[in-house]
Amino acid sequence: MTSLHLITIVVDEYDSAIEFFVKTLGFELTEDSPSLTNDGRPKRWVVVTPPGGQTGILLAQADGKAQSEVVGKQTAGRVGFFLRVEDFEAAYDRLLAAGIEILSPPRNEEYGRVTVFVDIAGNSWDLLGPVPLPLS
Repeated sequence: MTSLHLITIVVDEYDSAIEFFVKTLGFELTEDSPSLTNDGRPKRWVVVTPPGGQTGILLAQADGKAQSEVVGKQTAGRVGFFLRVEDFEAAYDRLLAAGIEILSPPRNEEYGRVTVFVDIAGNSWDLLGPVPLPLS
């Protein structure tokens, strides 16, 4: 094995999820193609990818009651997704300007600057940036 290609996030609706990931988080829409469910019904194959990233996110519109029930609960309330950015403050300000729900104020940890935010589906993410340099 050489890389993790895709992960799936179950969402309520394709277009609003695309808008969130592309316009709010700055991901690229890598693919948006017609496809079919296993039983032959039409659906879309929608993939978004962070700029320069190798692993994409397959945005899967919930199909049926069981899938609808997991929207926003894919990791049982835990932070399940981690977005590393070069400029933490700019990314954090972008989330605030977009009205994204922030669950914790930014803090410094050994592994970097971090805050927790909620995506359009209700999943918790860590926004991670470099550890700030100490003031001289």
